[in-house]
Amino acid sequence: MRSWKGIEILKNRIAFIIVLGIVIIMLFPIIWMVTTSFKNSVDSMSIPPKWFFQPTAENYESILKNQDFINAFKNSLLVAGISLAIVLIIGLPGAYALERFNFKRKKDLAFWILSTRMAPPIGVLLPFYLMFRRFNLTDTRISLILMHITINLALTIWVMRGFFREIPYELEESAQIDGCSTLGSFFKIILPLSINGIISTAILGFIFSWNDFIFASVLAGGNSRTLPVVVARFIGYYEIKWGELSAGGVVAIIPAIIFIGFVQKYLVRGLTFGALKE
Repeated sequence: MRSWKGIEILKNRIAFIIVLGIVIIMLFPIIWMVTTSFKNSVDSMSIPPKWFFQPTAENYESILKNQDFINAFKNSLLVAGISLAIVLIIGLPGAYALERFNFKRKKDLAFWILSTRMAPPIGVLLPFYLMFRRFNLTDTRISLILMHITINLALTIWVMRGFFREIPYELEESAQIDGCSTLGSFFKIILPLSINGIISTAILGFIFSWNDFIFASVLAGGNSRTLPVVVARFIGYYEIKWGELSAGGVVAIIPAIIFIGFVQKYLVRGLTFGALKE
């Protein structure tokens, strides 16, 4: 009996060590970035790297005094926030209509919406660039907002369609018997019950818009550059400003961490919703 307990304890310790090793490996790039952001230009380029050094905030002072960086931060917030709001306004009713209503070629429409997400970003970039240039929308926030709406809309519709499918239709029928309209039941019943899925989808869309580099590097310019593009400019032809690059990376991940931190409980519920069946 004791031998079995000893084997069980040994298994638990091995599992703990493995999980701890995986966590350390996953967090190491972030730890490296944070520590490098507090190094001066000499320490950040030292070989072998210094783990014990005199911390300095000069990199953060440099980027926060950089007007291009501040403007890019504002642009990222505007583009991500506006595009996400429009995607939810269009995508939630669209997902509900695809799930609840029956109409001709419904499956074809659903597949077409999904197929817009299958194409690689670089494959759709050139047609959109030519279209935006024709309408004089290049180097503007509007082009990025429209681009992010196009990419995120398909994901939102397909993810939320699955959440709506898990909500019993009998709830809507009961509400309609009591005099509630289809639109009223959507707002009063479906959306409140789907709040976990809505927040999970919103997080995915926000992270995509916030981290987007390929579209922003081509479509944005001048005063419309977003944060990933400006941070990448710390990588020059002749030198890499490791300290400022790391500080910019730390500042860039703060809004996403704060956003996810506030809605963490909804995110966990949303990702596990429908995973368990009776």
